[in-house]
Amino acid sequence: MLPQEIVRKKRDRRALSRSEISAFVEGLSSGSFSEGQVAALAMAIFLNGMGREEAVALTLAMRDSGTVLDWSNLPGPVSDKHSTGGVGDNVSLMLAPIVAACGVYVPMISGRGLGHTGGTLDKMDSIPGYVSQPDKALFRKVVREAGCAIIGQTADLAPADKRFYAIRDVTGTVESVPLITASILSKKLAAGLQSLVLDVKAGNGAFMETMKGARALASSLVEVANGAGLPTTALVTDMSQPLASAAGNAVEVRHAVDFLTGRLRERRVAEVTLALCGEMLMSAGRAASHRECAAMAREALESGRAIEVFGHMVAALGGPADFVEKADAYLPKARFELAVKTAKPGFVTAIRTRGIGLAVVELGGGRRRPEDRIDRSVGIVSLLPVGAEVSVGDDLAVIHAGSENDARAAAAQVLAAYVVDERKPRASVTVLRRIAPGSGDH
Repeated sequence: MLPQEIVRKKRDRRALSRSEISAFVEGLSSGSFSEGQVAALAMAIFLNGMGREEAVALTLAMRDSGTVLDWSNLPGPVSDKHSTGGVGDNVSLMLAPIVAACGVYVPMISGRGLGHTGGTLDKMDSIPGYVSQPDKALFRKVVREAGCAIIGQTADLAPADKRFYAIRDVTGTVESVPLITASILSKKLAAGLQSLVLDVKAGNGAFMETMKGARALASSLVEVANGAGLPTTALVTDMSQPLASAAGNAVEVRHAVDFLTGRLRERRVAEVTLALCGEMLMSAGRAASHRECAAMAREALESGRAIEVFGHMVAALGGPADFVEKADAYLPKARFELAVKTAKPGFVTAIRTRGIGLAVVELGGGRRRPEDRIDRSVGIVSLLPVGAEVSVGDDLAVIHAGSENDARAAAAQVLAAYVVDERKPRASVTVLRRIAPGSGDH
């Protein structure tokens, strides 16, 4: 098939056939479609959209562009969670061991930071010795023995998506819902899952800032995943403020250890984490009701079984055997700490969350370009939530930085991100919607 004819058809707002989509993905993989032709088709899809069947066909074709893992030899169900990303969103670090402690295998293939949002893989790389890109044999061994493994995408999983995303990134077509859908799901389908739960963020720190946009993306992901044969549901959760009180890499790992051990369990983090765990257990068939699944997840957390799984996973992937007990000794520490003080009394009424994420990037905890090296020791901790009452001189947050100048610059960004007023705001809701196949949102 001629590439230009496929582009012309989508340009003219006609649906592409499965064979045309397969030819396009083959062209992506082999390089027989030029960058200009890929960019033109991406823009045509961005402007004219795709129907459900087209999106399913694109997802499956990109899945089949590389290796598809097979977990059929495991004695239990295999599931995973994907988040669209946010600030202080370290849920994966707690969720994988909680769900694994309930008898569900979690081969979690995660990404690095994107824009103002942190990446799960960058966080795990804060642990000395941890092999975040193991070979398949080690990956399989750790999943079987520990119950979960948090690793990075290998080059042979959905390789067509990697080239497609790189071209979309420089042609202004990243925000296309069908293309986002196919990009996320092709990698999850290639991971060989039996079920999937999605955490789609909405709010000023999310990729999709509006509730309308988040619902549209969640519905697309759920319908296409199920159309491709992967049982999937989604929760739309709030990202109008940082989810955890820590934002960075090592600081979010420390926060996750504190959560799993019970040293610190903040309300919003617990609600989102346990809701997603319950959804995963329900999808995996571990109990007959959401109530039972939620209770099962909470028991795995409270009993200490989840932190045992986390420690086992870290050690099996090359990290310290006593990491849980001595996390502070192993995690990198920034050279400077600086408290951010409020200048007026009242209540925290809003947080410009994207600004917090960008402050972490400016500290060196994120990337401006894909090839940038990051400083995993830097970040922001003790972030006060919306609703907190403050007096003049109270701490809004504490900056961990590599230099005093960096710390002061980040402190100014954090101060600008916080809104303090005399009127106490309403308590925020963390889980905003549940979206299941064929039934819209609930």
